[in-house]
Amino acid sequence: MSRIRAGSGRRPQVRAGAPDPSLTANAGLAAISELCDRLGVIGALDAAVGPIKQRDRGLGAGELLTGIAAAQLAGEDFLTGLDRPRADAAGQQLTPVPGLASTTAAGLARRITPGQWRAVESGLATVTGRMLSLLPAERATALADGPVTIDLDTTDVEVYGRKKRGVAYNHQGQRVGRPHVAAWAETETVLAADLGDGTDDPRATAPDLLRRALACLPERARQSGRVAMRADAGYFAGQLARTAHEAHISFAIGAKRIAPLWRLLAGIAGEDWHEAIEMDNAQVAVAEYCDHGRLAPPAHRPHPRRGHPGRARRARRQGHDRPPAPAADRRPRPADPPRPPPGAAAPARPLGASRGPGPAAGPARPRLTCAS
Repeated sequence: MSRIRAGSGRRPQVRAGAPDPSLTANAGLAAISELCDRLGVIGALDAAVGPIKQRDRGLGAGELLTGIAAAQLAGEDFLTGLDRPRADAAGQQLTPVPGLASTTAAGLARRITPGQWRAVESGLATVTGRMLSLLPAERATALADGPVTIDLDTTDVEVYGRKKRGVAYNHQGQRVGRPHVAAWAETETVLAADLGDGTDDPRATAPDLLRRALACLPERARQSGRVAMRADAGYFAGQLARTAHEAHISFAIGAKRIAPLWRLLAGIAGEDWHEAIEMDNAQVAVAEYCDHGRLAPPAHRPHPRRGHPGRARRARRQGHDRPPAPAADRRPRPADPPRPPPGAAAPARPLGASRGPGPAAGPARPRLTCAS
């Protein structure tokens, strides 16, 4: 044993010293810089936005936005994160916009007017068109001639600092900004976007956002005739549906479970439900138009969907996959219990008594989609 230990040799010692300035952890920025050069990102943004300073020197809007995007791809989340890549001597040789400091970026951003921020969408549309022209013919045809889906979505981004401008507290008590984005789903490319605060309702600006997104689609994609828009129940408003109808595109908007729609669902017979295509353990039905045009344009029908796709996937992973129940066995949604009159006390429940039966097995509460 002593010979084995003696023959193991000495371990190399770890030496701490100054980092090698010729090494960088962000070598992937070389590919980003090459992509920006091939697509002409900085030039397209500068041409669309225009000058943001009186004298033509220093960084412009295109370099500002490209530099911030490169820092985000390098893992930075805040404006001060621009200073960390700037301290990386080797990384500055690879980044598309070297030398961009956080203070410089903040000063340039304040110079950009609301109209110039809106013009950024036109610059990105130019870049998207160039991207489509540089793709292989087969891939470009599949994207432009296939289904083109404009996906509307919004999220809350929590920020910190009492003096932060353009943000507000949401219903959860968080100080947030609320990006409102319209993206080309098949390419994951942003076509148009707005930035609100935590109190902004995305339904108010959704029609204008959809129009701008359609204008920023490449001409070849718009001519395919297969453009569609989809949005979740947070966009449940008749004006957005009418805007999509006037633009002659298909659309699907999740509907909130309001009383008129529950009455509509109650009139659907069991034999009217059909198995959904490419959805596990889910059924769909087509309902007649309702609410006299306040929720959707005429000649458009709500499409209820019910089922447990997530439950079916979990059961399949656990080896308990079962076929969906036949239509005759699907139980209707039970009626809601009567509500007590205003001011009445809730009925007493003995200690330890059950709160009542759990949810019945079978289909979940239906989801409704107002679709063209």
